[in-house]
Amino acid sequence: MSTEVHEGQILAGKFRIERVLGQGGMGVVVAATHIQLDERVALKFLLPEALGNPEAVARFAREARAAVKIKSEHVARVSDVGTLESGSPYMVMEYLEGQDLAEWVRRSGALRVADAVELLLQACEAIAEAHALGIVHRDLKPANLFVTRRMDGSPCIKVLDFGISKLTVPGSTSDMGMTRTSTVMGSPLYMSPEQMSSSRNVDQRTDIWALGIILYEVLTGRVPFEAETMPQLCGMILQDPPRSLRELRREVPEGLEWVVLRCLEKNRDARFSSVAEFAAALAPFGGQSAQRSAERIARVLGGVASGAYGPAPVVAARTGAATDGNFGGTTQTKKSRGALFIALPLGVLALGSIAFIASRKHAGGPSVEPAPSAQVATPVSAALPAVSAAPAPDVAPVAAPPTASSEPSPPRPSATSAAAPIAKGKTAPKTKPVTGAKPTPAAPTVDPLDGRQ
Repeated sequence: MSTEVHEGQILAGKFRIERVLGQGGMGVVVAATHIQLDERVALKFLLPEALGNPEAVARFAREARAAVKIKSEHVARVSDVGTLESGSPYMVMEYLEGQDLAEWVRRSGALRVADAVELLLQACEAIAEAHALGIVHRDLKPANLFVTRRMDGSPCIKVLDFGISKLTVPGSTSDMGMTRTSTVMGSPLYMSPEQMSSSRNVDQRTDIWALGIILYEVLTGRVPFEAETMPQLCGMILQDPPRSLRELRREVPEGLEWVVLRCLEKNRDARFSSVAEFAAALAPFGGQSAQRSAERIARVLGGVASGAYGPAPVVAARTGAATDGNFGGTTQTKKSRGALFIALPLGVLALGSIAFIASRKHAGGPSVEPAPSAQVATPVSAALPAVSAAPAPDVAPVAAPPTASSEPSPPRPSATSAAAPIAKGKTAPKTKPVTGAKPTPAAPTVDPLDGRQ
């Protein structure tokens, strides 16, 4: 490595190398200073041995083109490209201070739920803009999500390394010839089943799978699929269900686990269809900044806003009141509506019965005396003022059937005992003072009791 670049070396006549930030099999990233601008930058270039690989050179150029198209603050900015004296292509990127998400989890352990959600949604903002441009990242992982700080000290995610990104714009041939159908590209722990089979035949839903794996890892410190060999790992990803997230961390809301598992559906048609839908389902588990991120993502992709996503309420309804409010209806709401639909027809039938009885009474004229049960109802109401005050007169005919079984047991025996003496001494003269003592509306007096006579 020291024979390639070293501290103080001048590259392209204007960049002074300060230190090496990282190196891979094909390229190297160094911290450098732009001599004329006195600006610290990150310089990424290919190693000389990679120049003989046309595919590596083409991917390097594609990374620069993809990154410069995405204007989100959550993508490391690319400001220039060029060629070094050795013939190696290079790109100039903004210099970032901080650490990648993989290192952060390795040092600090699993993140708080709200922090994990907000950081993932920041990454989703960058990915949403990439998808809107027809770019699929294909190599999302914690090591490619860099955590830096804004001027106010708040954390900010930067998505790195679009080197194996795929352009999915119809008619584009930029990926043809570079990616054979059998070629496997990406990081196996974060690759979707379809990417395992063919890196070429993927769409934006392979990034949604990777985001689900990342969210699982930052919440638990573990990945959902762990194996000792590559074939075993591939078999697990292709066939086995992921390990339960809440078995590793019980305090994770059940609704959030549902969101993660939806990302990890083997059949990509069963996953969230877009980052906007994923963000809408995820935002309720974060704070206000998470909500704002979801709204920005929806505007970029023309998707749904947070709270508008449908299937989540079934699971989220069991996670607490706050989640219910964000997702919408609960099973209790459905039950109450069902009861309402049953009560309405009963009320109509009861009112119809009253109208029929009243019409019969009116047709009979003076010869129709009040039924004994009506005489019973009046003194009972007088004897038990607390009971008679509870139901409104208009509601009594409808409410009587469902509330009969729910009345407290003491009033019912007392009503029966009060009714017995009156029933025994049932005569016409006794009914006059009773009805005159307490004038009551006609409808409650001839309530379904008259119909039973």
